[in-house]
Order: sequence, then C-alpha cells, then structure tokens
Amino acid sequence: MPITVPPLPPDRPPCFRATVHGTVFCDRSAHLRNLHPGDDLVLIPGPPTDDEPGVWVHARSGDVIGHLPPEIEQWLSPWLLRGGRAAATVIRVEGDDVPSWRRLMVE
Repeated sequence: MPITVPPLPPDRPPCFRATVHGTVFCDRSAHLRNLHPGDDLVLIPGPPTDDEPGVWVHARSGDVIGHLPPEIEQWLSPWLLRGGRAAATVIRVEGDDVPSWRRLMVE
C-alpha cells in the first residue's frame, strides 16, 4: 500500500535553505567537522507532547546536529507529525570563527 503524504501547508515552499541552530550544545559542534557540502541529513520532528516540538537535524549516523529555526519549525513540525516527509542536504559548513547559528546551512 503506498504511503500518502499530506500536502504542504498553503504558501510554504517545497524547497528552502535554512541555518541550523543549537550546534554548540552537548558537543554537537564536533559532528560538524564530519560534514561536507552535499551530505544528506535527516529531519525528525520533536515529540508531539512538547509545547513546541521543533524539527531536529541529525547526521546519517543518527547524531543530533541541531534544529531548524523556530519560524520554520512552527509549520514544518506539525506537517511532519501528520506524515509529511522531508530531507536536508548540507550546503555550507563553517568553523568556530563563525557565529554558531550560521555554521551550518542546509537545503
């Protein structure tokens, strides 16, 4: 039986670029050193029981890298929790000389 994916909310893009936030907590920045442009990442919604579930960005290994910005999480997380599917690709990775919220850009 094919899986039915719900339509995106109105006026939301099917493709976008975003920075990944929270990369400095819990030694997540160590995982940035293993990422390169073109690497695939996994997007996972936070638990629906959270007040604001968020969308977590994971490396293919399963390691947590960070989360998407709140303005994206507010519409993407509910859609993912309803059965939507999304993936991310690394566009740019920067070092410690760049503010943490700008170190990783995904599409």
